[in-house]
Amino acid sequence: MKYQQWKRPAGDGAGRAALEEAGIPALPALVLSARGVDTPKKARAFLAGGPERLADPLLLRDMDRAVERIRRAVERGERVAVYGDYDVDGITSTCLLTRFLRSRGADVVPYIPDRMEEGYGLSCAAVDALRAQAVTLIITVDCGITAVEEARHAAELGVDLVITDHHECKEELPSALAVVDPRRGDCPYPFKSLAGVGVALKLVLALGEPEERPALLREYADLAAIGTVADVMLLTGENRSIVQLGLSSLRHTRRPGLAALLREAGLSEKPLTSMAIGYTLAPRINAAGRMGCARVAAELLLTADPVRGEELAKELCSLNRERQSIEADIFAQCAQIAGSAPPEERSALVLAGEGWHQGVVGIVASRLAERYSCPTFMICLQDGHGKGSCRSFGGFNLFAALEACAGLLEGFGGHEMAAGFTIREEQIPAFRRRMNELVRLRTGGEEMVSELDIDAEIPDPAMLTREQVEALDILEPYGAGNEKPVFFLGGCTVSSLNEVGGGRHLKLRLLAGGRPFDAIFFAVTAAEAGVRPGDRVDIAFCPQINEYRGWRSVQLQITDLRPGLTRAQSEQALYDRFARGEVLSPREAAFLLPSREEFVTLWRYLKGRSGGAELEETPRRLTRNLSRDFGRHAPLPRTLVCLEVFDERGLISLEQHAGCLRISLQKVEGKVDLEQSAILQRLRQLMSG
Repeated sequence: MKYQQWKRPAGDGAGRAALEEAGIPALPALVLSARGVDTPKKARAFLAGGPERLADPLLLRDMDRAVERIRRAVERGERVAVYGDYDVDGITSTCLLTRFLRSRGADVVPYIPDRMEEGYGLSCAAVDALRAQAVTLIITVDCGITAVEEARHAAELGVDLVITDHHECKEELPSALAVVDPRRGDCPYPFKSLAGVGVALKLVLALGEPEERPALLREYADLAAIGTVADVMLLTGENRSIVQLGLSSLRHTRRPGLAALLREAGLSEKPLTSMAIGYTLAPRINAAGRMGCARVAAELLLTADPVRGEELAKELCSLNRERQSIEADIFAQCAQIAGSAPPEERSALVLAGEGWHQGVVGIVASRLAERYSCPTFMICLQDGHGKGSCRSFGGFNLFAALEACAGLLEGFGGHEMAAGFTIREEQIPAFRRRMNELVRLRTGGEEMVSELDIDAEIPDPAMLTREQVEALDILEPYGAGNEKPVFFLGGCTVSSLNEVGGGRHLKLRLLAGGRPFDAIFFAVTAAEAGVRPGDRVDIAFCPQINEYRGWRSVQLQITDLRPGLTRAQSEQALYDRFARGEVLSPREAAFLLPSREEFVTLWRYLKGRSGGAELEETPRRLTRNLSRDFGRHAPLPRTLVCLEVFDERGLISLEQHAGCLRISLQKVEGKVDLEQSAILQRLRQLMSG
């Protein structure tokens, strides 16, 4: 319904068993083994956090040069500018480094460019303005890696430049005193996926003495966690440790403005998770930059005045509401345009318009990419020039695609999944054609489809206890590279449903394995779901603990649902997967493996019915007759496996055509050992995991 394809893994029974034996609860073990964390050693490495997981910051190329110049500036009392970006990563980076340098007595000017007037990154005009304020050293955070011309301009003015960034590098690096970016081709730092604020944190740790680093990490991990989550960086490796530490300190933050924002956003009494940052806290900080008021967010994170912090928190929440309203209007316009786009322009959506608010088009691009299952490019036009923001879909590499279109662009930068660019209006048609060509080349001309990655199938609904669901917390923090687990549960019966939240959401009561479950399907109505009481459905869901009036219970938050297969359909689908050579779970393979009694019953039936002639049967009639002779249900898949084994070992000749089985018994001499069957050997291998 929401997703065109569900990607279900085969499962790893052996890995799951090994993790459970090591003391990991069943549900987390199911997720970890499905994600390749299939040994106790791997699990310990993944679940471990703390400062010891962080590599030496001096391993970053040019970090030693950056540290030397910054220390010299502090000692000499030079005026230093920290030059950031207007998104959450950039704002937290700016504030983190500014607070640290001021704590060391430095004269610091924090500078965040205006999104509307200046745009992204270091500019020559900004360098001029900072030089006029007697700045002799500019330190960039979360930007600068493509500032080749701007670096030359700074040098001409006698302003030293230290660049810290995390974006993709182009072939030519800026001529700065130091260029610190883990994505540099010559950088030996082992973890390449730091956010801009992660690199800023590394700079702070390098500037401090080795014995200070644990305390500095505790002091600044909250800001680093917010920026890392907001920038959708991989929450693996060092980022996982940074966010874990940051979430722990965020609850007890000593920053008055941040504490006020937590209260204003309704998070002061709720568990602080990466999801709370990503969906509640970060959008409010981001709204300031998107609406051209990044200074408000920066002041909130820097202020030491609780009263001023309260004022700024209220202002941020108001800006966020304004942003949501503008975003909804632009999305409605763009959805109408996108819906009428010709087929040759639907591989990549390239939309351009006058009067669009530049600060929100990135969010709109994300929503459109998900709705239309393709990379989306939004261009804000003014006086013949366009500023673009784009979001990926299906793993399409935006940075590489923009590089391939460099001749059509005035400039570009960003990540594989999100990027920005500038373009002249007359080049947009050619850019649209070229980008659609690149996507079709990447997909082979096939239409991209929305896919839902399912971590694991719930083998027994009895696993979904409150204790097991709570145990999933050991996998936190969730985010890119460590998504919140999605499970599959098939054959559920809808016992009741009703719309809640003013008709915007669907609440269901489901029966699975004889057990009742409460479920919620957000942003879906009953009509959209297309289900009624009594229907059989398969669901993809995230289990959660619902708390109401002090009572805690398991609730299934539905990600997607679809009509469930009957038992016969499910069994047939399983056999078809096996026949195609797909990998099955040990449980599925065990179901397909016939018993000796089933082989014997089928052989007697064939001998009794054939009379030496060819036997024609439909699969369903055959299983019905076998069930009568066997005295219990004879599943069709196992009957078909028996026939395939007989055919393989030369006992019969089997033909399947148009839903009919043609079976001829063959003359054989001596006994035939069925255990030598390659089919049975494959099933046993699958059962062993």
